[in-house]
Amino acid sequence: MTEEEKKQGNEADKGQKKRVQGTDEGESLLKKKFSRRDMLKLSALTGAGIAVATSGVASTLDLIQHFSQESTEEKENNQIISMFGKHQPGIITEQQTYCYLVAFELLTDDKAELVSLLQDWTLFALKATKGIQVKDSSNDLLPPNDTGDSIGLGAQKLTLTIGYGATLFEKNGVDRFGIKNRKPLFLKDIPKFAHDSLEDDYSDGDILFQSCSNDRQVAFHAIRNLIRIGSGKVQVKFLEDGFIKGAKKETPRNLFGFKDGTCNADHDSQKGYKEVVWAENDEPTWFQGGSYLGYRKIQMFLEVWDRSSLYDQENTFGRNKMSGAAFGRKKEFDEVILSKQPKDSHVYLAKKTEQQIHRRAYSYQNGIQSKTGNIDAGLLFISFMKDPFKQYVPMLKIMGEKDALNEYTKPIGNGLYACQKGLSKGEYFGQQLFQA
Repeated sequence: MTEEEKKQGNEADKGQKKRVQGTDEGESLLKKKFSRRDMLKLSALTGAGIAVATSGVASTLDLIQHFSQESTEEKENNQIISMFGKHQPGIITEQQTYCYLVAFELLTDDKAELVSLLQDWTLFALKATKGIQVKDSSNDLLPPNDTGDSIGLGAQKLTLTIGYGATLFEKNGVDRFGIKNRKPLFLKDIPKFAHDSLEDDYSDGDILFQSCSNDRQVAFHAIRNLIRIGSGKVQVKFLEDGFIKGAKKETPRNLFGFKDGTCNADHDSQKGYKEVVWAENDEPTWFQGGSYLGYRKIQMFLEVWDRSSLYDQENTFGRNKMSGAAFGRKKEFDEVILSKQPKDSHVYLAKKTEQQIHRRAYSYQNGIQSKTGNIDAGLLFISFMKDPFKQYVPMLKIMGEKDALNEYTKPIGNGLYACQKGLSKGEYFGQQLFQA
C-alpha cells in the first residue's frame, strides 16, 4: 500500500466516526472499517442520516436500540419524559404549555417504505425527546441532518404521541398494507352532527402526531423534522398550533376564560384511567394499553362572546367563571348538581350522558379572518377514551343539538385516531402492528 493510500484510509476512518448518525454516540455503533466507496455512499445519505447495514455500518434498528438506552443522568433529568412504558406519553402526562398537531396522508402504498419511515421517525423521536441534536456530516455540500432550531434548548418535557387513522387500514375499500384485520374495534368515521361545519382540510389523515412541550420552539422543531424526514413519502393534511397555561396548580382556562379540564379529576387514578382511557384486551394486541384520540377543531366567535354579559356566559357553561364551581357549589371540583343547571348548559349536557373522557385541549390563534376582520381563534379539542362510540359520540350528538355554546362556536375540524400502546426499548412506531 502506498503512503497516499494509507493517508486516504486514515482520513476515511476519521470521517466514518463523524458521519455515522452524526453523533458521538454513533462511534460506538461502528461495526468495521469500510472502503472509500462505502464512505461516498454514506456521505450521500441525508434526512435522518441513517447508514444502511449493507455498508457495514449501524442500521436504523441498531441505532434505535442504542438510543433506547437511558443513562442515569437522563433518568434523573426532570425535563426528559421517557418514550417507554405500557402507555405512550402525551396522553395522561401532565399537560405541557404548547402543542402541535400534524396529520399526514401517505404518498406510498408500499409497506416496506412505510415501515422504513416509521423507523426513521422513531429514531428521531428518541433523540428529540432527550434533547439530543443530530450532528451534521463533515460534507458541507449536503443538507444538515437536523434543522437546528432547538439547539441548546434541551428536551423541555417534549412528548411525541403517534396515532393512526382509519384510512391507514383501509381506503376506498382497499386493504392498503395488509393490516385491515388488525384495525381497532372502534376506529371508524365520526358521524357529522348538528351544528357541524366540517372542512376536509382540518380533518382526518392516515397518521397523526401530537408534539407537546413546555417550549414552543422545541415542540415545533419536532414537528418540522418529522415533516422533513417524511418528504416524498407523506404530505401534510393539516398542521395546528396550540397553547394553554393555568396558574400554578390550577386548571388552565380556554379563550372564553373558563377552566378547561376540570372533570379530569373524576378519573385521576390508576383505576380511573383504566376505566376511561386505556384500550382493553378485546382490542388487537398492538393497541391494548393504547387509547383513541378524538379531535375537534372548534372555532370560537370571540367578538360575540366578549359582548355577552357575565350572566349569559356563566349560564352557557353552568359554572362560576372565577372559581370554576358548578352552579349550587362553592369549589371547582365539587360534584355537579344537575337540578341546579340550565338544561342547555355545557356542563348539564356533558354530565347527562353519564360518560367520562380525558380532556387535553389547547387554544389556538391564527391571525385575523380576511373576510370579517375578526380574530381567527378557538379550541383544539383533544380527548382520549377507550370506547369513543360509548363515551364520546353520544356527548357530541347531544351537544350538537342543544348546547348553549353553539351560539358562540363552530366545529370545523374532526378526526379519530388509534394511539398505539407504549414502546418497549428497541421498538419502533408501529412495529407490533406491522409484524403481528
